[in-house]
Amino acid sequence: MKAQQVVTMGVHVLDVLVRPVEEIPEGQGATLVDDIRMTAAGTAGGTALTLAKLGARVRTAGAIGTDPTGDMLVQLLNRAGIDTELLVRRIDTSTSASVLPIRPNGDRPSLHLLGANITYGLDDVPWDAVAEATHLHLGGPELIGADVAARILSYAKDHDVVTSVDLLAPGELGTFDQIEPLLPYVDFLLPNDDQVLGFSEEEDLVTGAKKLLVAGAGLVAVTRGGDGVLLVTAEGTETVPAFAVDVVDTTGCGDAFSAGFLRGVSLGRTPREAAVLGCAAAALVAQGLGSDHGDFDLPEADEFAMSHKIRT
Repeated sequence: MKAQQVVTMGVHVLDVLVRPVEEIPEGQGATLVDDIRMTAAGTAGGTALTLAKLGARVRTAGAIGTDPTGDMLVQLLNRAGIDTELLVRRIDTSTSASVLPIRPNGDRPSLHLLGANITYGLDDVPWDAVAEATHLHLGGPELIGADVAARILSYAKDHDVVTSVDLLAPGELGTFDQIEPLLPYVDFLLPNDDQVLGFSEEEDLVTGAKKLLVAGAGLVAVTRGGDGVLLVTAEGTETVPAFAVDVVDTTGCGDAFSAGFLRGVSLGRTPREAAVLGCAAAALVAQGLGSDHGDFDLPEADEFAMSHKIRT
């Protein structure tokens, strides 16, 4: 079997995480915290981090700025063993960034700068790198537009590249026409439950996921936080439970699931087995601060999945 060579394309963010934050001090007040960290993140950047840990060869593509924020983002990705040569750098737009005050229970409100992510277009796509990959993961296609995303994904499919898509926008901002044109070119769609309802414009999760299937997606793996994952295919539905862990921070858990699921698929595992690996990767990331938490590899993630209790 050919080694997995992934291009993660789309959203790259530098996260600044602060924990724990119960409330923001009034006026010019100050409060002490336990930890402040900076990590690479985003539906492309964050997924790349965990894919690399799990043994995939990863090249990442997207738009960032030439500012110090972009320099730091590149440094963090390189440190994780990710090829960043496909990133384009804008001189007139800032790198996307978020400040995340993490609550004691792991919730993560966000202060977000869109930045250069929305400027990525067809002229920036490394077409040869996409054609040479075994897998293209497109994160946040709604930021670059459905027609642009469909062109990229259809090109990948024409070159026998496995495709996957994760969404970025909250469901309340989603509409079906934002993603319908690209769905025929998506092997694996990896949204959360809120996004399925919002982008499908349905009120029932299974009905919404099936609408996405009918529009062309090959498989829909719906993450549901502590309730695990719902797998929806033309053959039916199946649930995969999450693992029971003490959650420190949920930042990057969806991206970690995507990475684990896609790594499992590349190894010839069934969708359920791939989802178990995805849930294990998400659980390992959730136990610390930031998308890059956890010093684990594929055997350690598999061992965690075999030995750890699931949520009931």
